Amino acid sequence: MTVSGHSAGSLWMEYDPGPAYPLLQGDIRVDVAVVGGGIAGISAAWELAQAGRTVALVEADRIAHGVTGHTTAKLSALQGVAYSRIRKARGAVGARQYAASQQDAVGHVQRLSDQLGIDCDLERTAAYTYVTDPAHAEDMRHEAEVARAAGLDAVYVEETPLPFPVAAAVRLDDQVQFHPRKYLLALAADLVRRGGKIFERSRVTDLREGDPCRLTTSAGHTVHAEDVVVATHYPVFDRALLFTRLEPKREAVVAGPLPPDSPVPDGMFLTEENNTRSLRTAPHDGHGRLLIVTGEKFTPGAPKDGAAAHFETLAQWAGTHFKDFTVTHRWATQDNFSTDHVPYVGRLHPMADHAYVATGFGGWGLSGGVMSGRLLAAMITDSPPSWSGLYDPARLHPLHEGPKMLRLGAKTAKHLVGDRLPGGHADSVDEIGPGEGAVLRSRGEGPLAVSRDASGAPHCVSARCTHLGCIVHFNEAESAWECPCHGSRFDMDGGVLQGPAVHPLGPRDVDGGR
Repeated sequence: MTVSGHSAGSLWMEYDPGPAYPLLQGDIRVDVAVVGGGIAGISAAWELAQAGRTVALVEADRIAHGVTGHTTAKLSALQGVAYSRIRKARGAVGARQYAASQQDAVGHVQRLSDQLGIDCDLERTAAYTYVTDPAHAEDMRHEAEVARAAGLDAVYVEETPLPFPVAAAVRLDDQVQFHPRKYLLALAADLVRRGGKIFERSRVTDLREGDPCRLTTSAGHTVHAEDVVVATHYPVFDRALLFTRLEPKREAVVAGPLPPDSPVPDGMFLTEENNTRSLRTAPHDGHGRLLIVTGEKFTPGAPKDGAAAHFETLAQWAGTHFKDFTVTHRWATQDNFSTDHVPYVGRLHPMADHAYVATGFGGWGLSGGVMSGRLLAAMITDSPPSWSGLYDPARLHPLHEGPKMLRLGAKTAKHLVGDRLPGGHADSVDEIGPGEGAVLRSRGEGPLAVSRDASGAPHCVSARCTHLGCIVHFNEAESAWECPCHGSRFDMDGGVLQGPAVHPLGPRDVDGGR
């Protein structure tokens, strides 16, 4: 295995045909405003527009650019050992409802691609969940049985198309892998043809619920809407305190061309062994295939994890299992995990009449995003499906979720208090080299987040996350400041890369560090 000296970022982000949509530069009124331009937001906006609603989609950066632009693009109702977990947490009915809604999402993308003539490299293939340790073979047999009971045509197998042996696996045929940006940019263009409006680089910072609701951007412009959908991955408006029930995780992704004589595994593959390994291939410039490998979960902003080490471990694993594999692309993806393995999709809080949310997709944001778009559009048009209650954000199962909620609360408290204690960061700016960052104590300005870019130029901002005040930590592999509490991410100059934060880290004087 080799790693290209200049590995590119996300494979999907190389596709950028335009157009760039305008900034919101005035006040508008629509039936529905959707905040967030990933797969959940674009799907919801399209469904509402085709149902006859006037829709405005407002995105802080570029559409299909954030989490959706950094996915591994596997669309499957088979999701690891999800059905064993969901049946335990939500019962047999919950598992059946989950299976029906997720398989519906897979089929919906296939139907829309055909209907709208979207060329998004869509391939129908089998999905596999596998183990290599014989001690876990019965887990696969159980997952196959539970998935079948939930209504999926899952089968237990002991061989897969992988070029290395497995002990056991679950297979589900006719799932989908595709190019997410090709699909979503085409869907967005069709949304505009249907009368929808899209505004990019327009960050929404305030939501006033009412009749109508009012959204305000950082530039002071407003959107009045009868209904609002918050589809910002991690909710930037969290009035149901979902942050107490969401755990953010990042995963490393490496990709590169398979050599001409290398076997090409036909399918999508996932194991939770070795801190997760997920594999698929994709077309490569009209000839050959690219191998995409994901894994090495880590907590954003966790200094002990060292993100660079996760990329290296993943690349070594890929090189061991695929001879002469060369990494040409690497990136990271992030998702939020709920406390009962089911996303939160529905009313923003129990008292909300016109505000809705979609979050907590647990690593399956493509099927979850399509599902949530269909569900929220159905709720807003007063035609919710029978399984809508499964995803209700107001649900709470204390016996099952209580321990996890306590753990998440304890972790946040640890960072809120412990990260403010003296020591453990750096003593002066001089200790920070090019491409590095550290938190410094200051004379009267609070903790400083100081980093140097590749040229050695220093950048200094406040180290307090603007969401709830946790202290950020530097991810050297991605040159970003990350909050270990709720996963907000910022660039070297403090600009928001990822919520729930909506405000940048404030600029500070680098000479204030000692």
